[in-house]
Amino acid sequence: MLLTKEANKEFSSFYNMIKKMLAALLLTGLCTITSAQESYTVKGLIVDISTENPIIGANIVGNNIHAISSLNGEFVLTNVPKGTHSLEISHIGYMKEKFTIAVNQNIDNVTIRLKEAVTNLEEVELLGKSEKRKAQELSTISIGVSKEFLENNRENSLMQTLRKIPGVSTISIGSGQSKPVIRGLGFNRVSVVQNGIKHEAQQWGNDHGLEIDQYGIDNIQIIKGPASLLYGSDAIAGVVDIQPPKVPMPNSFDGEVNLLGETNNNLLGISTGIQGRKESWFYRGRITYRDYGDYKVPTDKIYYEGYIFDLHENHLRNTAGMEADASFSLGYVSDHIKSETFFSNVNAKNGFFANAHGLEVRSSSIDYDSSDRDVDLPYHNVNHFKITNNTTIYKGLHTIQLDLGFQNNQREEHSEPVPHGYMPTPPDSKERVFTKNTYSLNLKDTYKPNGKHDIVLGVNTEYQNNNIGGWGFLIPAYERFVAGIFAFDHYKINENLHLQGGLRYDVGLMKTMAYTDWFPSTVSNDDGTTSSVYLQRAQKRNLDFGNLSASIGLSYLKKNTTYKINLGKSFRMPLANELASDGVNYHMYRYERGNIDLDPEQSYQLDFDIDHSTDLFDFGVSPFFNYFENYIYLNPTSNYYETLQIYEYTQNEVLRFGGEARIGSNVTDALRLDASVEYVYSRQMSGPKKDFTLPFTPPLSTLLSANYQFQDVYFLRAPKIRVDYRVTAAQNEIVPPEEKTEGYQVFNLSAMADIKLFNNKNPSQLRIKLNNVFNTEFYDHTSFYRLIEVPEPGRNLSISMTIPF
Repeated sequence: MLLTKEANKEFSSFYNMIKKMLAALLLTGLCTITSAQESYTVKGLIVDISTENPIIGANIVGNNIHAISSLNGEFVLTNVPKGTHSLEISHIGYMKEKFTIAVNQNIDNVTIRLKEAVTNLEEVELLGKSEKRKAQELSTISIGVSKEFLENNRENSLMQTLRKIPGVSTISIGSGQSKPVIRGLGFNRVSVVQNGIKHEAQQWGNDHGLEIDQYGIDNIQIIKGPASLLYGSDAIAGVVDIQPPKVPMPNSFDGEVNLLGETNNNLLGISTGIQGRKESWFYRGRITYRDYGDYKVPTDKIYYEGYIFDLHENHLRNTAGMEADASFSLGYVSDHIKSETFFSNVNAKNGFFANAHGLEVRSSSIDYDSSDRDVDLPYHNVNHFKITNNTTIYKGLHTIQLDLGFQNNQREEHSEPVPHGYMPTPPDSKERVFTKNTYSLNLKDTYKPNGKHDIVLGVNTEYQNNNIGGWGFLIPAYERFVAGIFAFDHYKINENLHLQGGLRYDVGLMKTMAYTDWFPSTVSNDDGTTSSVYLQRAQKRNLDFGNLSASIGLSYLKKNTTYKINLGKSFRMPLANELASDGVNYHMYRYERGNIDLDPEQSYQLDFDIDHSTDLFDFGVSPFFNYFENYIYLNPTSNYYETLQIYEYTQNEVLRFGGEARIGSNVTDALRLDASVEYVYSRQMSGPKKDFTLPFTPPLSTLLSANYQFQDVYFLRAPKIRVDYRVTAAQNEIVPPEEKTEGYQVFNLSAMADIKLFNNKNPSQLRIKLNNVFNTEFYDHTSFYRLIEVPEPGRNLSISMTIPF
């Protein structure tokens, strides 16, 4: 690194010397040939006043002077006569800015900041609606997540990165896995969509995270509330829609290198992506690799089930892992068609906390403290391969979109081969193996007969085949087919009042396969004798489902305020684990049993949203009311199987309400303050747990943030710091056998700045984050490891850099 700095310094000195010599020669030549009229060069940068992002294509116009800002917002005015000049800077979507400059020498440090304009509807219709305007006109409660947000808030997994969004939380296990939770509902009640295709893995499991590379994502739309109308079953609580990146500009090539290091788990990561385009053909590619050790918690002892587990140097043993991802896409674009085929493969190996898998580790011979970077038993291997194609055809008043997808998810759960109950010592460490193939097809036609209607007709189909292996049984192999047809209309009553509504009908078929134990068990007969039999855990059954979804809503835009109301009815088909599980879940220390007679969940939800935004101040509030006719719930019973409590899936009525509120202010041009609060109330209205809440219900939480933007400091451009203060209340509303969780307060700090490296046109981005500044010991009620009294990670310093090229 020192050699590189010295070489850069020498090169910079040599470059500056040459530049000065050339400038001197040029000046001498000009002095001999120019007339009395002197002229100079003015260089500068055009940026957004709020985000400091460069603005591309801004026009700089003066008297016989003109320039256009480049890809990195820079502009050059040549042959500028000596004197005072008035310039007008303009760009679509921004307010015009007038700028006066006195020129008597070359100038190269002009920075002009433009404010976003509030454009009237006629101009928007003529030039095309912004993404913000489109979201405002929809009655659903949606939040756009930009690439800038993802880069500035990146954590160890995609869902942990999104946790700062009000109403979004996670169920986490370890340092590299987490699953989405929207307003207290998770698992298969939240659909994750990538490039138009619903991500399908083993998301029914508490310890199963998302197999998605969070690098290279430009835009995510999060829908809070029922979205089955457009996305089908499993979108009963909301959607995380990871949208395709924008098509590269013609005859372009660029890329980036992302570097990441963290202290808590000694993580080292790198991700490199490229993209390019000729005229019509374009491509993208990315490779990501991350390797991390056991993460540290702010305690040296774990207390669970009457046992005390000592932690070596605060490391949560066997939580190390690695992730290797690769993706490539090839696309074609013209005036009438756009098509892109995307290939990706995500591979991960993660250890499970060694004292958390059935507690067998108490008698294990494995030395878990020999290294904090190795992965011992128990662990899992996951490989997710995906091919998708997105094709859009523009044909007159119709826009036809076709999405095709194939996914193969291979998951292996390994644990130490020890006998369990009547089960003898297994032959190997493969406790469970799941092999899931998913085929998807979506077809949608958007028809705009006039300026009033946007009519969408579509169909979604999906076929799944999930096979099982290993010596431990939990869910049977199954086949699943779902198909739905929907119609949706977005009707513009007037320029600022919009009505949306639609209907959808789905059918589903589920075929579960029979399964019999590979070992005999001793059972009691009616006559008092015992027999040794091979127990049948699952039967071959064919089930079919059908249901109706509907949605209607209004959005009203009045100056700087948007009002929304939406009523939706959604459904969710029961899963194989809910219908036919019959085995020990050692991750959860319980015996789980399905119910083949379950009906599809049906949910009714009413959403409101008010959003007000000006240059200096903004606020929003989003309350909701939610009723389930037949919420599917894993209920603990008073029965036991081989010392493990039996949990059975059942259904009951559930009432939920809550919402989010936020407020923010640009106190000065440099200082911005934000605050948000979120709350969910859940109550079971019937069944064995009547008057109790639901499991994993997040408590009341508040996030306070302060952002300060500095002027350029030496080589740091537009540096800024952010302070986050999260205050979470205690969660005393629990459903047995959950434990109450105490409230907590946590400070996080972050700093970021742009840096010019290697004479690149686009600056590199440096980010430094310090999470859990005071190494606070606290428990997250929605964390998987909360069940065994494991606190959240301790203090963590992370340094990341994005280097464009």
